[in-house]
Amino acid sequence: MTSSVIEAVALCKHFGRTRAVDGVDLAVQEGEILGLIGPNGAGKTTLFRLILGLELPTAGEIRILGEPLRGDALRRVRAGIGYLPESAALYDNLTGLETMRFFGRLKGADPASCAPLLREVGLADAARRAVGAYSKGMKQRLAFAQALLGAPRILLLDEPTNGLDPHGTRDFYAILERLRAKGVTTVISSHVLAEIEQRVDRLALMAAGQVRALGTLEHLREESKLPLVIEVRMHDAERVLQRVLPDGEIVRIVDSTAHVRCDRARKMTVLGALSALGSQVLDIRIREPSLEDVFIGHTERSA
Repeated sequence: MTSSVIEAVALCKHFGRTRAVDGVDLAVQEGEILGLIGPNGAGKTTLFRLILGLELPTAGEIRILGEPLRGDALRRVRAGIGYLPESAALYDNLTGLETMRFFGRLKGADPASCAPLLREVGLADAARRAVGAYSKGMKQRLAFAQALLGAPRILLLDEPTNGLDPHGTRDFYAILERLRAKGVTTVISSHVLAEIEQRVDRLALMAAGQVRALGTLEHLREESKLPLVIEVRMHDAERVLQRVLPDGEIVRIVDSTAHVRCDRARKMTVLGALSALGSQVLDIRIREPSLEDVFIGHTERSA
């Protein structure tokens, strides 16, 4: 990942008094998978529309592949972007293959790529079936396939796994990994935080039209200063731990496992005290704050 593919500089989009996007600075690198998260109304969809050139900025600038998104560059640059909206508009009377050919003509994609893309998303057997007979998950796969038409260098995906079962979700992220290896840059907007936290390179947390936090999950954990939980399994846990863990707080004990909360700065002190107990300790697990914990922590501070 060496060059910025998407760059937003002091980007703003106002609708009357509503500041949907309010001074966003963001750079997404080639081959990166960025998770865009935030509460409803944070400005994520508007940011997507600005990247697509469907909205014009009130102020600031957006550059795609180094080119300002305006004038003659708009159509040329947009052809290299694949977009999966949260609610894709599909035509029930068309077959899956006809749908791909229809969107392919609009995008100027090679018609010969339609069937292979349906096969890649797992719809080869349903290619000649009417979309109206598709399940919700099949329609989502078809919508993803149309976003891949034209071999885009950038993918903007809004709630891309909506309606997918676990197998479909696994297949979706496997495709993204293959595309990443080819240098495709992906931005995923999702509320399924547990699903994306281990599958993206960085996260951008938006609130009130601004990027309030940006970085890897580990960076956001450090920045949030949320405590971690150490789970300790041992006999007579409460009596022993209250004596040796002055820096830790026992949250609860369930089936001989004590859940000890401690600040990140005291983690090694607590682990050292537990290590000194030797064979009295049967098992230790460290539970870091999840992305959901980090998300709630940041949004509550921003409120």
